[in-house]
Amino acid sequence: MATRNILVLNCGSSSLKFALISQAHATPLLAGQAERLGSPQAVLHCWQAANIRHQRELPGADHRAALEALLPLVEEACEGRLHGIGHRVVHGGEQFTQSCLIDARALEAIRAMVPLAPLHNPQNLLGIETAMQLFPGLPQVAVFDTAFHQSMPEHAFRYAIPDYLYREHGVRRYGFHGTSHRYVGRRAAEIAGLAPGDSSWLSAHLGNGCSTCAIVDGQSRDTSMGLTPLEGLVMGTRSGDVDPNLHGHLARVLGWSLEEIDHLLNSESGLLGLSGLSNDMRSLEQARARGHRPATLAIEVFCYRLAKSLSALSCALPRLDGVIFTGGIGENSPLVRARTVGYLGLLGLAVDKAANARCVGGVSGTINAPGHPRLLVIPTSEERQIALDTLALLDSPTS
Repeated sequence: MATRNILVLNCGSSSLKFALISQAHATPLLAGQAERLGSPQAVLHCWQAANIRHQRELPGADHRAALEALLPLVEEACEGRLHGIGHRVVHGGEQFTQSCLIDARALEAIRAMVPLAPLHNPQNLLGIETAMQLFPGLPQVAVFDTAFHQSMPEHAFRYAIPDYLYREHGVRRYGFHGTSHRYVGRRAAEIAGLAPGDSSWLSAHLGNGCSTCAIVDGQSRDTSMGLTPLEGLVMGTRSGDVDPNLHGHLARVLGWSLEEIDHLLNSESGLLGLSGLSNDMRSLEQARARGHRPATLAIEVFCYRLAKSLSALSCALPRLDGVIFTGGIGENSPLVRARTVGYLGLLGLAVDKAANARCVGGVSGTINAPGHPRLLVIPTSEERQIALDTLALLDSPTS
């Protein structure tokens, strides 16, 4: 069979990330993003072999204009042989337990999930509908962040609130970053020489958004995010877990509106709120080295809360084959990995300092001290997983 190429799209409110994935290459043929769409500063960036290959100003461009500008570059990079498009979709609710070919029914179902992800699903739909107009003859696939976590048992995904809120309104824990957790879970099994269907992992996806996951036999058994991506770990600008009555307290004491409190917890909290400096872990580590106390505290809270989450999720495992660190912070911060593992001595975990220091900049590896349970650094590739799902559906007898 000839090598096939898949275009992967991740559409945000004012951005469009993309990657052209080929079966024949370990790295994307083309990748990049269009930023600040809808504004006079809209711009398209493309990378090839990790270098900026193309930058084009697109004043006032919307998502359709950005895709139209991208088309010639995609055609050139894959020599006109594009076989399908895979779309990241944030929320699939309970309806989507796996990726699917996009048709009218799938579009309507994704649209029905908008109340559960009002900031994300409308933008994902916009990218899908635009791509379907520009590529009418190509099969298109939706890959859902939530799908991997639909294997969680009910005792893990239910909240202790009245039953009708779940039955009638879908209020439950859904989890996110499923595509990343699924990808690194399989890679961890390969690296360890274990069958994915007979392995148990704790996975930490750490970036501006962060989540943990308990993966048993290739399936999610629990995760830190919930109804929304705000639940769980400390993140770049998100608070993660807080007292559920904080909303009521701030409303009573400060007179804040629901919108103001939501903005505080999603956009002004986390590492940024604690440090008063930045949501970027690299900047905070530099400030910590200079003795900046709030930055030092932000990093320590981040690591302690991460360790608490990982130890809590160990309840879902029959055994521990290892802990996986991935995402921009997980792949590139020896400090965060070491500080987190330092809180997990009761699980028998310990870091090899030299191995930990080597695993940065896309370098994967085993970083546990000899004789201690596995600690793995594995670069994630959500784009490749989306491409793999797309190819699998293209090969399906029903496609």
